[in-house]
Amino acid sequence: MKRSRESAASELFAVLYPRLAGWCRRLVDDDETAHEIASEAFTRLWARWTKVEEPRGFVYVTAANLVRDHWRRLERERRAIRRAGHEAAVRPHTEPADPSVRMLVQSLPERLRVPILLHYYADMPIREVSALTGRKEGTVKADLHAARELLRVHLRRSLDHTP
Repeated sequence: MKRSRESAASELFAVLYPRLAGWCRRLVDDDETAHEIASEAFTRLWARWTKVEEPRGFVYVTAANLVRDHWRRLERERRAIRRAGHEAAVRPHTEPADPSVRMLVQSLPERLRVPILLHYYADMPIREVSALTGRKEGTVKADLHAARELLRVHLRRSLDHTP
């Protein structure tokens, strides 16, 4: 039994890890962080291996949550730097002045954020997002629509307030 468990986990890792790490890389813009997140998602899966019905969905949803935590941590660090008055010296020149779509996606409720990350950032079809999240395809479509509408409103609002 233990051998088949290890074998199944190893096969799943070999198939999913490269795609998961690549997806995380696109979300966090850093190879090392992406690999840490993907590895942590698999570590958490391994800890719950016998209790998880859909391992693939588990690692993607876990990685999405870890990405969100990473974004929050970065935002807290940015705020701390601004408060210290050193942001101009530390901020990368490539950061746009407008609010980034990434931060807007981060602000979405999890119910809307996870389908957006899986569908648009991981390039998964709606059918696959449905299977991974355990939601009906119609629900995934409705969630994607609601998320796009929220993002549209936030982007319009931010653009209307630019000088």
